[in-house]
Amino acid sequence: ALVLHDQDKYTEAEPLYRRALKIREQQLGSDEHLDVATSINNLAGLLKAQGKYAEAEPLYRRALKIRKQQLGGEHLDVAIIFHSLAFLLKTKGRYSEAEPLYRRALKIREQQLGSEHSDVATTLNNLAKLLRVQGKYKQAGSLLQRALQIFQHKRGPEHSDVAMVLNNLAGLLQAEGKFCEAEPLHRQALQIREEKFGPEHYTVAISLNDLARSLQFQSKFYEAEPLHRRALQIREEKFGPGHPYVAQSLNNLAKLFQDQGKYREAEPLYKKALKIDEQVFGPAHPYVATVLSNLAELRQKQGKEAEAESFYRRAVHIFESALGPSHPNTNTVRKSLTELHEQMKGSGGDRE
Repeated sequence: ALVLHDQDKYTEAEPLYRRALKIREQQLGSDEHLDVATSINNLAGLLKAQGKYAEAEPLYRRALKIRKQQLGGEHLDVAIIFHSLAFLLKTKGRYSEAEPLYRRALKIREQQLGSEHSDVATTLNNLAKLLRVQGKYKQAGSLLQRALQIFQHKRGPEHSDVAMVLNNLAGLLQAEGKFCEAEPLHRQALQIREEKFGPEHYTVAISLNDLARSLQFQSKFYEAEPLHRRALQIREEKFGPGHPYVAQSLNNLAKLFQDQGKYREAEPLYKKALKIDEQVFGPAHPYVATVLSNLAELRQKQGKEAEAESFYRRAVHIFESALGPSHPNTNTVRKSLTELHEQMKGSGGDRE
């Protein structure tokens, strides 16, 4: 199962993980043995990779409970589950729950491994990504620079972990509106990943997606479109059509069409992305709000103002609940809603 998991053959790996867990539970007991915790953790990681977050979370918590009971709260194996559970909670939009888990994992790893260990750099990178989505850009930048320095020193400048941090640094610059500074970092990360893994790897799709978005923000639409399409194809083939990564690519390709005035091409892609995100994350996740906001903008440009208002209101409510009233995403969508209201006053409501 571990081999198949590493090869991204998730549907083949899952029944083997489940059989291993069942055997260990029968032979060793269900809630005390460390080997049972290992099987639970492995199955949770596989489910997380498939986007089955609701199934993965209770398994992570069960494995965490066993390891804390058997090893104590400061063991490295406990830090592993803190880290994985934090990643899962961040993906589900539960940022205030994820941050203390990342910080506990970081503290354990620094104490047990030293401040320059590559596992410390991994936690720094992921904590920085969490801080970025919360709008804490300065803190995120400091952690990413530290992670980059560790990885470059420990693994060399062409390692895939260096590419990961470069991509995330570019994403941070992008979030700050520094698109021209972000683009070369995205290209550097893409080059490293293609050379290391080949052109069809899922991390290559991440770089393709993020570089395309950087180009899109600079209005380089003709350069961005083939990158979005290539990322979408890789993700559909690797993860299947109902995965959140596919929804992300669909949303970004739709936004590209929308920015070019191709509204008919954009609409079905937004609807597919929204359906996937709602099914995977539920109706109150920030990813859902992002698609709703884009769909609202599309409706506004089509002159369907009442429908746009409904989507904007729902997006604002989700962002306020998940990220807080002062988060950049909340402020952006709230401003869009205000501008729509001004437009509606001038037009007297929906236009044909």
